[in-house]
Amino acid sequence: MPDWLRLLLTRRMLICVFTGFSSGLPLYLLLNLLPAWLRSESVDLKTIGLFALIQFPYTWKFLWAPALDRYRLPLGRRRGWILLSQAGLLLSIGVLGGFSPASDLTPVIWLSVALAFLSATQDVALDAYRREILTDQELGLGNSVHVNAYRIAGLVPGSLSLILADLLPWAQVFWITAAFMLPGMVMVLLVSEPAVVGTPKTLRQAVIEPFHEFIGRQGWSGALLVLGFIFLYKLGDSLATALSTPFYLDLGYSKTDIGVIAKHAGLWPAVIGGLLGGLWMVRLGINRALWLFGLVQMITILGFAWLAWRGVQPSIDAVDRAALAAVIGAEYLGVGLGTAAFIAFIARATNPAFTATQFALFTSLAAVPRTFINASAGWLAETVGWVSFFIFCFLLAVPGLAMLLKVAPWNETPRLPKS
Repeated sequence: MPDWLRLLLTRRMLICVFTGFSSGLPLYLLLNLLPAWLRSESVDLKTIGLFALIQFPYTWKFLWAPALDRYRLPLGRRRGWILLSQAGLLLSIGVLGGFSPASDLTPVIWLSVALAFLSATQDVALDAYRREILTDQELGLGNSVHVNAYRIAGLVPGSLSLILADLLPWAQVFWITAAFMLPGMVMVLLVSEPAVVGTPKTLRQAVIEPFHEFIGRQGWSGALLVLGFIFLYKLGDSLATALSTPFYLDLGYSKTDIGVIAKHAGLWPAVIGGLLGGLWMVRLGINRALWLFGLVQMITILGFAWLAWRGVQPSIDAVDRAALAAVIGAEYLGVGLGTAAFIAFIARATNPAFTATQFALFTSLAAVPRTFINASAGWLAETVGWVSFFIFCFLLAVPGLAMLLKVAPWNETPRLPKS
């Protein structure tokens, strides 16, 4: 059996498939299905852009993450919180489709906020569980598998649900989408709770010690550099894809075009990129992967600028669909590579004793651009036009790469935190 296949075919990697799928489904619903639903119900582009603000729980999840480190539910410290949040997600997704955005925008907003809160809570527990079952040597590949499954989950709200929306009422589409939370719930019931030494005994310890340990290990200047890098590394591609579905619709593509062509052209290169990234990280190391993959991630943003420069075509033909597929495929290959290295870097920076809080802090910071900066995407695109918008996104990727000189030097082997 080849080494790469032997590394992939383990029980822990299979678990990472389920954690990734369960984590990705609700987020992609918010990023792809919700904007398409709103746009199809004649909600204006600026309002759709502002809907990015409902994702604020992803940015602030570190505030309640200590409770997940401290308190144990009946199924366990990790499994209990995972199952509770998944059950809530299934119900909130299903109920959401019963409203009309045109006449019931307020309940749609509040249900979307609840969905984001439950999704962020699930992420805290899933990230902690995954970090605790993987060895330090498995972090790169395990998180790559997680990210791949995360993106595959995007097929449901970003492709299947859009296609079904041309055939079924939106209420049925949302319940069908919600049912895809069930595999993750079954996984939780079948796996065992990880054993970790040094878990916090009080809520105060769960709140204070994760920050004390991180700053003590990195120093104040080092800690600020790591946090700054986490904020900046994915900034460009996050903004570039913030309004991808409305962008494709504005270019004249139908919902079925987006569901069948655009989503698949984006998914599979991202999956391949993530898988190759994980395997290459075994040889390259996380630092060098951040450099190489981040450069690819930045350059491929320019493909969207070219697509916008082509503009709206009189009628969408095979050439237009091929152009869309090629540009999205290149972009998401870069995204898949960059995300695999980025998540591995975040996991490496956490201490297993305080996984939920530290992982939540880092991923919350990474979600700031998606939540707040992306809220201006609609206004920015309408103000400067799509071409200038994507060039601006390309330039936003430069500072994150520059910070690698300090946080992940090419030839440095970092010291891992001790549990």
